[in-house]
Amino acid sequence: MKSACDEWKPFVVMIAIDFSFALVNILLKKVLEEGVNHLVFITYRLTIATIFIAPIAYFRERNDRPRLTFRTLCYLFCSAIVGASVTQYFVLLGIQYTSATFSCAFINMVPVLTFMMALPFGLETVKIKCNSGRAKILGSLVCIGGVLMLTLYKGKPLFNFSHYESAASMVKSSAANAYSTKTTERWTIGVIAMVIGTMFWSSWYILQSKISKSYPCQYSSTAIMSFFGALQSAVICLCTDHNLSIWVLKGKIQIIAFLYSGIIGSGLCFVGMSWCVKKRGPVFTAAFSPLVQIIAAMIDIPFLHEQLHLGSVMGSIVVIIGLYILLWGKTVEIKNRVTKLVQEAEETKEQEPQPQIQQLTVYVHTESCNS
Repeated sequence: MKSACDEWKPFVVMIAIDFSFALVNILLKKVLEEGVNHLVFITYRLTIATIFIAPIAYFRERNDRPRLTFRTLCYLFCSAIVGASVTQYFVLLGIQYTSATFSCAFINMVPVLTFMMALPFGLETVKIKCNSGRAKILGSLVCIGGVLMLTLYKGKPLFNFSHYESAASMVKSSAANAYSTKTTERWTIGVIAMVIGTMFWSSWYILQSKISKSYPCQYSSTAIMSFFGALQSAVICLCTDHNLSIWVLKGKIQIIAFLYSGIIGSGLCFVGMSWCVKKRGPVFTAAFSPLVQIIAAMIDIPFLHEQLHLGSVMGSIVVIIGLYILLWGKTVEIKNRVTKLVQEAEETKEQEPQPQIQQLTVYVHTESCNS
């Protein structure tokens, strides 16, 4: 019973992480509409995560923490670049210069890119002759098809929010004006930014698998990474915008968004993802990324009255199918690997020479007593 629970723990943890990330994205959308600077949001978010995680890391891992070498610090500094500060900056820049749907399509490509990037590093293997290898390839291709469907096919709207038609029309008109003023050059910059951000985010999973082996302390590594990320984003923000008034928080929504995204989004979620990378590898952890958009849509529709289109539903279903095929192939591969290790251990045990048991013969001398 305990082994079954341990097997399902990474699945439960990743679903909880995706749900938390979906709430972070909704709050991020809300505060950005109020004019909050992207880099200010990232800096506050990572700073709060550092303040929250650092005491937990000190008391929880102080007895098991290995020595922090300069090489590990360099890895964590690079991890902050590709997983926190610069990556989020490129993603938000891509959203600003293209569109939200286009950016979500790129983010949904993270599992496939992680799988492809893990192959040359030996973190993933594909055996075409095995069902698990074919399933991993098929699942990746199906995920790509689902992402393309989400991007290229919109379809008819599925809900009719009559009370919000006027607001929706205003949003559509303003969005149309915004898109009409975009130039080809800005769209190209947005595409390049999304490509860089997605590749960085995929490479974070690869780098994290390296860090988890040399420094297997999820709380400590997350605290150090968040600290480096906060410094990096603050430096970028001060270099790009010298107006200090953008650092002033306004309203309760912004405070709640910053606290939640820092404590949960950049704190506990990164700890959970680091743990999942350590347990199941980078591809397994990255494969849950498309669920963020699906969960966010499930929250947006009833509470924020966001419209849902047929193309989004069909594309999400295809993505889930591809995700299931990919995870099934990964699970079968892990089971086959464990079975092979058990068989090799049994064969090695059988080939070992059996210890010889010395037989002791006890002779009993019977003496006759002559009376």
